[in-house]
Amino acid sequence: MTLAITVTHEGGRKVDARIGEFVVRTDQSREGGGEGSAPEPYMLFLASLAACAGIYVVGFCEARSIPTGSIRIVQDHDFDEKTGRLLAVRMAVEVGPEFPAKYVQAIARVASMCAVKRTIDNPPEFTVETRITSQPSHP
Repeated sequence: MTLAITVTHEGGRKVDARIGEFVVRTDQSREGGGEGSAPEPYMLFLASLAACAGIYVVGFCEARSIPTGSIRIVQDHDFDEKTGRLLAVRMAVEVGPEFPAKYVQAIARVASMCAVKRTIDNPPEFTVETRITSQPSHP
């Protein structure tokens, strides 16, 4: 399977990522020279971790007919103050008192199985190249 994502510059510090029929808009913060009109790409990366864990939690709960209305995932991060490098990601699956006690430990394990986290645990090979095309950069 191959997946192509096409990124285009939309002016200022905004770039859009087209994934099939969807467009994910990004911008930089005002401090980073942008307008702050959309999440920064790195914040979307971090959000993808929590959202991926969330869909795993939803699947687990749906398979057991457990209501998900009071479940939420809270994720926080530690960064190196000098380099800005991500040092730690902490994710908490918060459940209400009505959540079945026998699944409390399992729900955390399920959240940790998400595909985004597994990709970080076993990173793919990355390559970056430049291609000269005769195609215009914007349709």
